[in-house]
Amino acid sequence: MLQETTTAAAAGGNNAEALQQMSFAHLLQNFDTVGWIVFITLAVMSVMSVYWIVINFIKNMRLRGSADRVISTFWETPNAQDAIRYMEEQSKAEPFSKIALDAAQAAAHHQRHEGSRLVESLNRSEFVDRALRQAVTRESGRLEDGLAVLATTGSTAPFVGLLGTVWGIYHALIKIGATGQASIDAVAGPVGEALIMTAIGLFVAIPAVLAYNFFTRVNRVTNNKFDTFAHDLHDFFATGSRVGEIGSKR
Repeated sequence: MLQETTTAAAAGGNNAEALQQMSFAHLLQNFDTVGWIVFITLAVMSVMSVYWIVINFIKNMRLRGSADRVISTFWETPNAQDAIRYMEEQSKAEPFSKIALDAAQAAAHHQRHEGSRLVESLNRSEFVDRALRQAVTRESGRLEDGLAVLATTGSTAPFVGLLGTVWGIYHALIKIGATGQASIDAVAGPVGEALIMTAIGLFVAIPAVLAYNFFTRVNRVTNNKFDTFAHDLHDFFATGSRVGEIGSKR
């Protein structure tokens, strides 16, 4: 009976020691150079991912709240001068006002330099169209700020964590071989501890992937609004009326 009690106590002590070895604190205490490199890399990825998620969320919320207001106010303004003045009063980060101002500047530039060799090679419609294409491309590119970081984090963080796990298991097996103990108690602790790195990699990657897909969808909708607004601006500055207005006049 005493021997069974002693054996049970020893087994309980081994189990407690194995569980202690699977803790995150014990993992940090036993990091080597490669382990710290992997952990710091995942931490940097996580911080950068959270930063761009917050920045893009705030940017898209502001854009969503102002886009319809800016567009509708521009078209409802009685004359072009007041509409352009309204766009100039908008924030520098507001993309629709920048697109409208680029179109207005292109139309004014063409009118001022009409008869020159540069303007003779392009008519008013082509000149405004080129300016609008450049403006839409520029603003579309700004919408994608940080998405490359999210995509990279989502695709590489699991593999970085897996590298830490493989490296940890490798060192765990070396220690087990050196001690000559191959019991489940001796193996479970180091291997379970190494698997924490894979979990950290997944924890970093999953929010980045979800955020990337969400912002890509939101940006696609915004780009469609850019294109629609640019087409209307082209018709307005090239002919003096929007397509809908021309149809209504007929």
